[in-house]
Amino acid sequence: MSSRKAILIQNSSNGRKAIYVDAENADQILAFFKSSPALIEKFKLIIRLILEENRPPRDLYDKENFEKGCEHITAMKPLKGKNNPRVYCQQFSRRDKQLFVIIMGELLEKKNSQGLSKKEKQIIRRVASYEYEFED
Repeated sequence: MSSRKAILIQNSSNGRKAIYVDAENADQILAFFKSSPALIEKFKLIIRLILEENRPPRDLYDKENFEKGCEHITAMKPLKGKNNPRVYCQQFSRRDKQLFVIIMGELLEKKNSQGLSKKEKQIIRRVASYEYEFED
């Protein structure tokens, strides 16, 4: 499988964490967050909590570990209860830079089910399979 590009969004103030976005899906993901003032504020909050705090609340950002191979997949949950959108992410440590990385991989604009549907599991597996080259 060919590598995908990850574009840097923001580094933490201490330089130990970074948020990236998948280059192929960047326009869709970033446009989604810019689509309303509430989403912009929630995105800023989630980013700040991930980068500057030890652990954001699970209702905003949590693991989507439902099977072996998906242990490093997480979801940003900007609007719980409404359309319940998700941004599925990879998180891991980059050994070359001693940096903890979160890459926003794919957007699911509307999550309908309480648990994980077949469609959601497919997205999570796909995001888990991505390998990245970094543009920093």
